[in-house]
Amino acid sequence: MTTRREFLAVTTATAMLANSPSLPLAGAAAGEVAGAATAAKPAPPAATAAPAVPPPSVQPVLLAVAAPVAGGDARRPVVISTWRHGLAANAAAWKILAGGGRAFDAVEAGVRESEADPRVTSVGYGGFPDRDGVVTLDACIMDERGNCGAVAALERIKHPISVARRVMEKTPHVMLVGRGAFEFAVAQGFPQENLLTEESRKAWEEWKKTRDREFRPKINSENHDTIGMVAIDAQGNLSGACTTSGLAWKLPGRVGDSPIIGAGLYVDNEIGAATATGMGEAVIRAVGSFLVVELMRQGHSPADACRLATERVIAKNPGWRDLQVGFVAIDKGGRVGAYCIQPGFDYAVQDAADGARLIPSPSRLG
Repeated sequence: MTTRREFLAVTTATAMLANSPSLPLAGAAAGEVAGAATAAKPAPPAATAAPAVPPPSVQPVLLAVAAPVAGGDARRPVVISTWRHGLAANAAAWKILAGGGRAFDAVEAGVRESEADPRVTSVGYGGFPDRDGVVTLDACIMDERGNCGAVAALERIKHPISVARRVMEKTPHVMLVGRGAFEFAVAQGFPQENLLTEESRKAWEEWKKTRDREFRPKINSENHDTIGMVAIDAQGNLSGACTTSGLAWKLPGRVGDSPIIGAGLYVDNEIGAATATGMGEAVIRAVGSFLVVELMRQGHSPADACRLATERVIAKNPGWRDLQVGFVAIDKGGRVGAYCIQPGFDYAVQDAADGARLIPSPSRLG
């Protein structure tokens, strides 16, 4: 059944387009997942009334625009995450979202899926180590109230995202790093584990044969180093999580954007949420995820906000053609979007309307 809001939107659009027959229809932005408005069918005329016929100069036109942001939007809940392994992560998050659960719980559960998967060599268990063969993990998490927690350079703990949540909930701090983060995790009951799998150890040993040469990560290889996830639940609340083992063969102590609120992840429950992937140093220089959210605050769609933030990264990095940076974002209405520098970045989306899917991101060099 067509709502009164939809009827008024169509009526208003019709009036605005009167005497403007050449005005083109408006389409959804590239890379954006959005529903189109549906026209209302007029009620049958009374038996004694003549059919209403609009004047020739005023033809009803239906604009293909996104529905206004409002409570109970049919797109919610929605979850979006980075890269192909985001499909499995989204599925874990969806179990919570589909049951009416909180987005904050969903994003933690979702990225834990990638942290525990040894096949994902850029996150958690099985992640590639630093130059000394030590696996160190970074993560952050942020809820709808602006609460956040993070850890960096954390060793021997499989799920840094859950430690980050404990930092948020159990301490007055936002971030713990290194030995302090490890001791806190152990005190909180997290088990210690060897995170270096045999496959990752062999890859490290192979890399050591070439370590006299400058290391340059391959674009869009399994060294893309992050899973970032943002979601909106049925109640319209947003949350996000980001977790990584960082750049493979990095200098010991190196930390990228992933655990830094505003760089790797940012959530504003009034506007939207965003997360980043790719070369962390380039994202930090632009305060990338915060920038995406602020661009949405200015009225840009998630897709356009990601594109404009990527352009800012490009402007701040003269060697941008050798980098990969990508952003994904979601707004308060459940619309999503993405953009990146290099082709080859895919992002995963799941919602009730269209299910789970993997979408190639638009790119500057595509």
